[in-house]
Amino acid sequence: MIKLIVSDIDGTLIPYGQKDLPSDLFPLIRRLHRAGVLFCPASGRQYYSLRRLFAPAAEEMYFLCENGGAVFGPGGLEDAPVLSSAPFPRETALALSRDIRSLAGCPALISGLRWGYVYGGYPPALARNLEQEIGSRIRQVEDPEEIGEEIVKISAFCAEGPEEAAKALGPKWSGWNMAVAGPNWLDFGVAGKGDGVRGLCKALGIGLEEVAAFGDNWNDLSMLQAAGESWLMASAHPELRARFPRQCESVTRVLEEKLAELEK
Repeated sequence: MIKLIVSDIDGTLIPYGQKDLPSDLFPLIRRLHRAGVLFCPASGRQYYSLRRLFAPAAEEMYFLCENGGAVFGPGGLEDAPVLSSAPFPRETALALSRDIRSLAGCPALISGLRWGYVYGGYPPALARNLEQEIGSRIRQVEDPEEIGEEIVKISAFCAEGPEEAAKALGPKWSGWNMAVAGPNWLDFGVAGKGDGVRGLCKALGIGLEEVAAFGDNWNDLSMLQAAGESWLMASAHPELRARFPRQCESVTRVLEEKLAELEK
């Protein structure tokens, strides 16, 4: 029996180019909770962004953030417990940030457990977009050395797409969970979403075979491989579609079907 639903956000629950969750998702999350099934968004976004996005149902939820770099339990914006985290070695994080900064047109976003950090020429319009459209908490620093908290993810924003940045950074940094995360982002972390799912399952005493996962992109791969039941969005890359035959066009439609079985 499925006891935990984990779902990617961008490209899975929210189509690229949009910013609002499906209006019927929150009643489904509450019904799942009453039926004994927990819901956990699994995203490259930070906790603050996810907690605000899911505010109507957040008190009953868990949050897998920063592509598995941090997992939070139920709680408020400031006091939710950290169930697991996977920080970079500090010197590694600083070196990777500088290598991203050296690429033309690919500013770096550095993610701590509670804040995102931008520095040195990060486009102000992009920082505003992260705050206003994505709901992230962003701080400007003069140098990454100023960041006092653990660093759990580092991202390159690639206006022309992440392919060239992946070619440039891959030979040196691909061992640090390098993954394309949408049309414009290349993410690096110590952990992947699969690690986050395993950490959450351990904290909850749930087996991986009791997890259903939904995703659409390469940064979802480890999560989809870890879960007992994996759903890929029908819009995903052909190579991913070849790996995961269970596919859907709507997460909420699948959840409705699962609830219909549970509520019989």
